[in-house]
Amino acid sequence: MTQDKRRALGRGLETLLPSSQQSAVSGQQSMAAAVMTTQPATAVAAAAIKTADGELREISLEEVERNPYQTRRQLKEETLNELAASIRANGVMQPIVVRPQKDGRYQLIAGERRWQASKRAGKTHIPALVRQVSDQQALEMTIIENIQRDDLGPLEQARAFDRLSREFALTQEQMAMRTGKERATVANYLRLLKLPFEVQMELENNFRLTFSHAKLLLMLDSEEQIKAVAKAIVKQNLSVLKTEEIVFNLRTPVEKLAEPKLHVDPNVREAEMTLERALGCRVRIKDRNGRGKIVIEYGRLEDFDRVVEILGR
Repeated sequence: MTQDKRRALGRGLETLLPSSQQSAVSGQQSMAAAVMTTQPATAVAAAAIKTADGELREISLEEVERNPYQTRRQLKEETLNELAASIRANGVMQPIVVRPQKDGRYQLIAGERRWQASKRAGKTHIPALVRQVSDQQALEMTIIENIQRDDLGPLEQARAFDRLSREFALTQEQMAMRTGKERATVANYLRLLKLPFEVQMELENNFRLTFSHAKLLLMLDSEEQIKAVAKAIVKQNLSVLKTEEIVFNLRTPVEKLAEPKLHVDPNVREAEMTLERALGCRVRIKDRNGRGKIVIEYGRLEDFDRVVEILGR
């Protein structure tokens, strides 16, 4: 992995909360913790630690309003209870990020799980970094924080990318740079929103239908095929490999299947599968002694446009 690649990973919120804030917050957390444990809540609320990007202070949980830009639909009860138990024992280790409202309250930007878990833990106050940001900055910061979470569902990520695209007119390349993800990954997430509604619900609520399954389903030409294969995946608990085989058979005309099969080098087939996963289209490699051609098949004009964009990079 190159040095530039390493730097790309973990990008996202850093682009909006500069490294100076990160060091300021980390350097001030222990100070804030000491203040919180030695002073009454009223005294603490009045004490604010200035940082380069805002004020680190302790605010009342009741003064915090939920973020209207939040793209996350579900918070897992088990992990929320675990976090609440940790906060009950050790306190909040990382401040939430909020912005002040005209009525004297605060709007949450980042840290919804910590905010919710603190209420469950019986806390009345929470450490917060108070920042002056616009509606657009608040939305972008919230979405990027969500995208970078490991436990965010594929459809939640897809909706987050979609909002960045629609509301800020960001290209897939720009979204990839801001979140540290590959450009093809962003494209694949966005394509999930083209799945039939019933399949999207299965993807969101059924652990048997995964992101990898969904990418294969998108290679099918009709909604009926997509729904049928998705139903089989859930009902029969099909592996990704088995699903790939089913999709291949559905996309290959009967007359082609009837033709004598030539031996395909397993390395060539593996390369074909890798390209298919990256491009979302059927790929065939015809090789003879190190010379040959790569054939990319597409079923829709949007598939063609996507492949051209990816290869054009």
